[in-house]
Order: sequence, then C-alpha cells, then structure tokens
Amino acid sequence: MTISVPATSANLGPGFDTLGLAVDLRNRVEFHLSKFFSVSIKGEGENNPRLKGNNLFISIFNDHYSRLTKNKQNFKFTFYNQIPMSRGLGSSSAVIVSAIASAHEAAGIRVSKRRILNHALVYESHPDNITPAVMGGFNVATVEKNKVFSQKKHLPDYLKAVVVIPNKQMNTSKSRTVLPKSYSKENAVYNLSHAALTVAAFFNEDWEMLKLAAQDRFHQKARMKTLPELFSVQKVAYESGALMSTLSGSGSTFFSLVYDEDSAMIANRMKQKFPDFNVKVLNFDNDGLIIER
Repeated sequence: MTISVPATSANLGPGFDTLGLAVDLRNRVEFHLSKFFSVSIKGEGENNPRLKGNNLFISIFNDHYSRLTKNKQNFKFTFYNQIPMSRGLGSSSAVIVSAIASAHEAAGIRVSKRRILNHALVYESHPDNITPAVMGGFNVATVEKNKVFSQKKHLPDYLKAVVVIPNKQMNTSKSRTVLPKSYSKENAVYNLSHAALTVAAFFNEDWEMLKLAAQDRFHQKARMKTLPELFSVQKVAYESGALMSTLSGSGSTFFSLVYDEDSAMIANRMKQKFPDFNVKVLNFDNDGLIIER
C-alpha cells in the first residue's frame, strides 16, 4: 500500500490557527507485511538515524493498528520524504495524517477523510495544517466538540506557489513563546476582519484583494524577527508582483501566491537575492491525502 500527503502552508497571514492550503510537495510511505519490522527513509531525514528509532509515524501507526486489530504485526516501511522538516510546511501534519490512514488501511478498515481528520486532532490540536493535508485545496477550519468543521476551495491551475525555504529550522512550540500573551481589541478586530476578507477573496477568486487582506497583527512580525531576512523576502515578493506573501505556518519558510505567468520571474529574483535559501515553484494540491491500494 502507498499513502501520500501534501505539504501545507498555514495561517496565511491573519488566519492564525484557522486558514491553510496544500501545495504539491508530498511525503509518501509504502508498507507491507514483513517477517521483521524495518524502517527505511529516503529524502528529507534520511541522514537522521534518530528518526528510525524515535519515529512519530511508527508510534501513531502502532497505537491505531493495535486498537483496531487487537494484535501486533510486523511491517516494512519505506518513507519517501519531500517536505522539509520544521520549516513551516506541515511536515508533522503529514506524518500524523499518513500514520492514521496507514493504520486503518493495514487493518483493512476504510474510513472517510473526515474521520481521519478528526483522529488527527488528538495529535495536532490546531486544524490549519491537518485540514488541507487531508482535504487538499484552500481550507478554513474550526474545532467544535473535538471535531473539525471546515470548508474547502479548489485552487485553479493558473496560480502557483513560490516558497522560499531558509536553511534554519523553526520549532512551532518554541515560536509560540515569542508571541504576545494577549491582544488588544483593536488588533483582534483587525485580524478578524482581514481573515474574513482573505476567505472571501479565495472563495470569490478575487486574487488582487489578497495583498490587502493577508495583513496580520497576531504573529508574523514577532516570528519573523527571529530570522530578519524574512522581511526582505516579503518585500521582494511584493515588489515582484506576488498576490500575497506570508510566513508559512510558524516559519521559517515564506509562502507567496502568484500567477503562473509570473512564477519563474519571481522565483529567479528570490534565488538572486537569497542564494543561501532554497526556492521552489510549486503547484497547488487539490487532492490532499491519497491512498493507493
């Protein structure tokens, strides 16, 4: 069996812990029954021996598989990882979602994407990354009574993502420590109005509205100060014609939404200005979790 999950970019400026979308950069896991348990990692993380012994995927997989089947089997897992780790592109969400889906498939139990998404809440309490990881596309999501309620918008082919990936990792938990303990009513209303406008712009495909809509007063500046070059990345993106440019999740990746016809030019400018960073032009992913039997 093969399970794959896309990378995600969350928050999208003002939509703190609420908004996210999927891009076509996937982690894939292949597995089958085996006499002996084994783990093989190719791509991101392949040179990190700790991942083979302390693997979040295996822990979640075993929890769900034993609960579903009441027995223990050995599997051979091969991971093909494309999503950079701890860079704000949803690598943890991809692991969580793929582990839950894999356990159900291995147990011969087919469940809906919505069920997998709700199971993922146990390991990731914020729905902004796990929702697009499962559903694909652009998503607005909230949690009520331990369930995710969300709406999805299919993203058109004439849009592309330009992601600038620094060589510095950012831990989500640590990055939250730099955020304010409280927010003024003025800033709360500011973010509420801009998040609402961002959602409306996506669903109405009013892409020119996004530069205004995607402004934020909750988290971006505080997090970007830990890697000040990101302010320059955003400036170059907007000067080059990006429709929106926001910190991806908690960082360190910076995400820009652009027209397809502008994507190569914007990416080249980023490469020239930031030669030490990894720059990618990506399609958007509207599929989310894919299970190949």
